[in-house]
Amino acid sequence: MLRLALLTLRARKGGFTGTFVALLLGSAVLSVCGILLESGLRSAVPPQRYAAADVVVAGRQEARSRSETPGGRTLVERVPVRAEVAERLARVEGVDTVVADVGVPAQVVGADGQPLPGANGSLSTGHNWSGTQLGPYRLVSGRAPAGLHEVVLDAALAERAKATAGDSVSLMTGSTASRFRVAGVVGLEANASPRRSAVFFSDALTERLAARNGAVDALGVLARPGTDPQTLSRAVSAALDDPRLAVHTGDSRGAAEFLDDSTTGPALVLLAVSVAGNVFLVTVFVVASTISLSVAHRRRETALLRAVGATPRQIRRMVSAEALLVALLGGVLGWPVGVVAVHWIRDRLAGHGFVPPDFEPVIGPLPAVGAVVIAVLTAHVAALVAARRATKVRPTEALGEAAMERTELGRSRATVGALLVLGAIGLFITGLAQAGDFATLVGLANSLVLVVVIATAVLGPLLSRVSMRVLEPLLRTSTVTGRLAAANSATQLRRFAGAVTPLILAVSFAATVVFAETTAQHASQEQVRGGMVADHVLTSAAGVAPDAVERIRGLEQVAAVTGVARSKIVAVHVSGGQEQSVSLSAQGVDPGTLGRTIDLGLREGSLERLDRRTVAISTTASSWLGLDVGDTARLHLGDGTPLAPKVVAVYERGLGFADFTFEHDLLLAHTTTRLDESVLVRAAQGEEERIASALARVAEDYPGTVVGDRLALDEHLHQQKANAWVNYLIVGLVIAYTGVTVVNTQVMNTAARRREFGLLRLTGLTPAQVMRMMRWESLAVVLAGVGIGTAAAIPALALVALALTGSPWPTVSWPAYLAIGPGTGALAAAAALLPTRLLLRHRAVEAIGSKE
Repeated sequence: MLRLALLTLRARKGGFTGTFVALLLGSAVLSVCGILLESGLRSAVPPQRYAAADVVVAGRQEARSRSETPGGRTLVERVPVRAEVAERLARVEGVDTVVADVGVPAQVVGADGQPLPGANGSLSTGHNWSGTQLGPYRLVSGRAPAGLHEVVLDAALAERAKATAGDSVSLMTGSTASRFRVAGVVGLEANASPRRSAVFFSDALTERLAARNGAVDALGVLARPGTDPQTLSRAVSAALDDPRLAVHTGDSRGAAEFLDDSTTGPALVLLAVSVAGNVFLVTVFVVASTISLSVAHRRRETALLRAVGATPRQIRRMVSAEALLVALLGGVLGWPVGVVAVHWIRDRLAGHGFVPPDFEPVIGPLPAVGAVVIAVLTAHVAALVAARRATKVRPTEALGEAAMERTELGRSRATVGALLVLGAIGLFITGLAQAGDFATLVGLANSLVLVVVIATAVLGPLLSRVSMRVLEPLLRTSTVTGRLAAANSATQLRRFAGAVTPLILAVSFAATVVFAETTAQHASQEQVRGGMVADHVLTSAAGVAPDAVERIRGLEQVAAVTGVARSKIVAVHVSGGQEQSVSLSAQGVDPGTLGRTIDLGLREGSLERLDRRTVAISTTASSWLGLDVGDTARLHLGDGTPLAPKVVAVYERGLGFADFTFEHDLLLAHTTTRLDESVLVRAAQGEEERIASALARVAEDYPGTVVGDRLALDEHLHQQKANAWVNYLIVGLVIAYTGVTVVNTQVMNTAARRREFGLLRLTGLTPAQVMRMMRWESLAVVLAGVGIGTAAAIPALALVALALTGSPWPTVSWPAYLAIGPGTGALAAAAALLPTRLLLRHRAVEAIGSKE
């Protein structure tokens, strides 16, 4: 059978091209997800400032519930280390020196009055001079900093600032800009480029700027000569025995040094896992339908083999061997395509701040093996299922079966489809009954998407038959060609279903993903516009110093002002009898001026009771965590600090602002930079015209700070928009894959009709009439596919809209819908009409005698 399969592949290269393309692209898409997943799990950035340390002790950047396994929710703020830990480390056998590293905001201001960007476009940070013992630094010129007005710059930053030892530079260190004398310039060994720009202050000044009561970013351990780092690491772990601390050696020291490294990995894992299920599902359906279509096109050949004595088992073995050979080739060649796609995606993700600019994906063997195995197994199972039909036909009926295909849906398939439809209806009705329960609605919507997609694929022939009954009167409005198209589509229902089903999957999947995002973005924008009471906002890429709020509060033109600190917290709740954790957005505001700057849309409780021991939550968080006014929340702030505040208010505008609202100073104290994201200002009555100039004068003392009006606050949704774009990018691969499948299927269907076109021409039809017939058929395919695909997306979108807005009407971008629906339909029509035109160039006599 293997030799026969090889001969068949060689003789029917064109017939297997569609299957090969589906498997190659399926392997590529699966490889992308696998590489992103492996990169999230295994990516590590080598240390720089900590490169000379044998062991680094830092805070553990995760929080989890008691029932969760290690690897809980990532903390977005740097977890501090208590100063007394250094004394315990010093007593460990093999420890020579323990060096503390303390980081503070520090931006060099350029000649134009704007902060200079650091390496890789990131913000520079300040550190204590003694911390240079942990890295391979050397003084290029000058000396160490002394006193409260000296600084040492790294060589790259000094070059951008055009400063040398002895010069004076302007620095922002969490307040207004101040002048510092450049005491020296340092560089890394071998003139290596720093991943993050750094400036160094005296230890006394760094401690004063940090104001953390002795807490540090990390502790570096220098071992005694002859001490093995791994042995020392185990000794340190045993001596500390603290689950809040992490002990790092080797490249993992980079995770302690670079906070973005510890947050990038979990974000990539979450991204890959969130789309992997849909990718796998679509890939299985696409590959299975393509192989089924390929086998169906060979029914005359299969019938002839049965008639001359081939057994059903031999037919299955032959088809399976062909599929395995094509799957191996397509799966292996899909891997390099996936690698190229991942590097392209990496650049896009870095451009939107989802990963660091210097992030490099991990290219290992596991995703390649997984993609090939999935492609091979899917192809093998699909081939066996497709060949099963041949085993159920007696040899005496085989040739007749080839002439007229069966159009009925199998009993098992119909039963499964009916159960899926009932399940989808049940999920939708349950969702409508749970209006207002965000957590339940989101879960039901996610499940409904999968159930509807599977049901659509299973019931494809039945849906096609129903759609043809609806469309047949339209096709018969034409005299000859439309009637021929109606007759073709009605009698060759499996071929029609093979063209319609991929189009349904492409439209329904794309519409669900895209319009769920547009609904969320629209809801967020409406909440911001409706809830923003402030007249002006001050923002800065590096953050706004808290003392700017005090200066603004003293202006006579100001009626109310509040700094807005932003972070993410981890909340613990009980679900299904087990404790689970979830990461949610948080903001810190001044309770005294909250009502005059932001209207959160209070539903119950009182925001006036907000203080350091209480919290206000959104309706989304209330539903997700099962909390109401008077309950106590179990939280971890951004730096891991546990907190159990009492819920005093529930508000509606969480999408536009944040899920948790804290007292400003409480949240700010547990952020890494201790800087506000923005400052909201309400003008005093009659001062609307004068306040803008007064705020501009204040902003001049804080380089990089920009004053905008209330409408500019839409920019604070940039993170949501960036996340939406990332989802579009990754899911776009799946949409593109299904789009290519639509084209692939149409080309395969059309190419298999060469003999049919030749016969029609010999019976009197002109090439122009054949083209008109195909236009009518393509119109039927497009109307059926786009119509059913749109209808299939509506239930899930209704539940998403109900969860986000309280209304079942999603926000649909009509340009986007035109690209998804009519755009995909036009692609499908072109994929049928262009091959038809090429086939009609051949003489009818040659076409009728060609191979199947």
